[in-house]
Amino acid sequence: TYERSRRLASALAQHGIGTGDTVAAMLANTPEMIEAHFGVPMAGGVLNTLNTRLDADALAFMLDHGEARVLLADTEFAPVVKAALARTARRIRVVDVADMEGPGGELLGDVDYEALLARGDLAFAWQPPADEWQAISLNYTSGTTGNPKGVVYHHRGAYLNALSNIIDWGMPRHSVYLWTLPMFHCNGWCFVWTMAANAGVNVCLRKVEAKAIFDAMRVHKVTHYCGAPIVHLTLINAPAEMKAGIDQQVHCLVAGAAPPAAVIEGMERMG
Repeated sequence: TYERSRRLASALAQHGIGTGDTVAAMLANTPEMIEAHFGVPMAGGVLNTLNTRLDADALAFMLDHGEARVLLADTEFAPVVKAALARTARRIRVVDVADMEGPGGELLGDVDYEALLARGDLAFAWQPPADEWQAISLNYTSGTTGNPKGVVYHHRGAYLNALSNIIDWGMPRHSVYLWTLPMFHCNGWCFVWTMAANAGVNVCLRKVEAKAIFDAMRVHKVTHYCGAPIVHLTLINAPAEMKAGIDQQVHCLVAGAAPPAAVIEGMERMG
């Protein structure tokens, strides 16, 4: 991941991305999204992860308001991305990300992600931020009461929150983290950076489905995952045969909304 992130940083720098420039990402929970969380800041840029559930009008507003210069876009979301780009006032360079596990879709850019990385220099001399208060990411609310509201994370805040996740949860080193929580939600609650500090393993998951989650827990020996109450409820209500064969302790964190007592009780019954 470090090598690919460094290549991404180099390639973005070649395209003029520098301190304070915004790079948007319309991606699922894939390795490319993890790499963007490191490669974009290594180029000095600000990462704007886009909510893949929003419509073209909301996305176009974010791209314009955040002054995106480059957009990393999973081909699964090509229809809504194409519509959003038609509504923007900016000229944005699109990099197509055709994930092997994804359903595919129309190519909207003039280069794909792997070709972009191939142009990157592994020896790129990236620099840490000159000031820890510099922006590292830009997030938006869903805009349910008007236009989406932008929120900026600085490097210091992201760092402190990432380490606080480890301390607060008591995460042991080399934890195995399953990405049920969207990385576009507050940068996955900073767990992208948490898992780097933890020297842990990221298990990516494109869609939140009970079978896929339990299979990943079983195969990859997942130790931690996060999600809103509905995610936990999905697992509670899954057939018993899906839950068989998971012998390790799995720790779950719930946030985003207050979990009903039935959710906590159900998770406790599952261990």
